[in-house]
Amino acid sequence: MTDNPFFEAWTTPFELPPFERIRPEHFPPAFDRGMGEQIAEIAAIAGSGAAPDFANTIEALERSGRLLRRVSRVFNNLDSSATNEALQAIDRDYAPKLAAHQMRIALDPALFARIDELYRKRDRLGLRHDQLRVLGRHHLRLVRSGARLDPEEKARMSAISERLATLHTLFGQNVLHDEDEWQLVLDEEELDGLPDFARAAAATAAAERNLDGKYVITLARASVEPFLAFSARRELRQRAYTAWAARGTHAGAHDNAPLIAEIMTLRSEQARLLGYDSYAGYRLDDTMAKTPDAADRLLRQVWEPAKHRAAEERADLAAAALARHQVRRPQQ
Repeated sequence: MTDNPFFEAWTTPFELPPFERIRPEHFPPAFDRGMGEQIAEIAAIAGSGAAPDFANTIEALERSGRLLRRVSRVFNNLDSSATNEALQAIDRDYAPKLAAHQMRIALDPALFARIDELYRKRDRLGLRHDQLRVLGRHHLRLVRSGARLDPEEKARMSAISERLATLHTLFGQNVLHDEDEWQLVLDEEELDGLPDFARAAAATAAAERNLDGKYVITLARASVEPFLAFSARRELRQRAYTAWAARGTHAGAHDNAPLIAEIMTLRSEQARLLGYDSYAGYRLDDTMAKTPDAADRLLRQVWEPAKHRAAEERADLAAAALARHQVRRPQQ
C-alpha cells in the first residue's frame, strides 16, 4: 500500500478506482509520474536500434502511458461529475502541461520517422486490416499534429496547443460557474406539472441552500432539463431557459466572449500552419464530408425541408399553447 492510490494495484471489483480513497492532492504527483513514464517509454521506442515493425513501434506506442491514462480517466470522471475548487485548480494547472506532453510525443522526429517508414511500406508488411487501420490512424494523427513541419513551426504548434488547452478549460469552468450561481426558487404552487422525482430533487436543492419550505431549480442538467420538459408554468420555463442559454455570456471574469475570439484566432493559425485555408477545412478533412463545401451542400439540401417542417411544428405548438391558455383562463 502507498499514500497515493494511483501508485498501487487496485483490488476493487472489476479493478474500479477506489474513489473513496482518492483525494485531489493525489492527482498532481500521479500526473507527473505518468507523464515521466510515458516520455521514457517513447524515448525507448524512438531510440531503438532495431528496425521498426508493427510490434516494436505501433504496439509499443499503444501500450505506452498506462499510468497517465488511468489518472486522466479518473480525473476527468470526477471533474465532470463531482468537481470542486481543488479539482478545477488542478485542471487549470495541468491542462496546458498535458497538452505540451502530448505535443512532445506527436512532434518527436525520431518517433515519426519510424511510423512514417512503416506507413510508406505498409502494403508490403503483411498486416491485417485492423493493423493497417491502426497504423494509418497513428500516422495521420502525427501529421495533423504537425510532425512534418519545420522546427520553428512545430514550436508554434505546441504553443498553440497549450494555450487552447487553457482556453477550453476556462471556457468550461465559466459555464459551470454560471450554472452554480443561478437558481430559481419556487413555492409549492409553482410546481405544476413536475413529476415526483423532479419535485424531490428541487426540495433537496432547496434544503442544501437552507431554504426551508421552498424548492430550487438549478442549471445542472438533472435539474433544469426535467423542469423545462414538465413544468406547466410557461413564464418560469422561459426564465430557466433564458438562464440556461446565457451561461458564460455575462460580462466580467467569467465571460466566454473573449475566450471564443482567441480560440477562433488560434484555430485559424493552427489550420494555416498545416496548409488549410480554414479551421473548418482542417477539421473536416478527416471526416466523411472532407471539405466545408461538401458539408455546406448537404446542409443546403436539408435546409428548406427542415424549415418547412419546423414551421409546421411551431404552428402546432402555438395552437396547443393557445388552446391551453383559453381553457385555463376562466380559472385564473
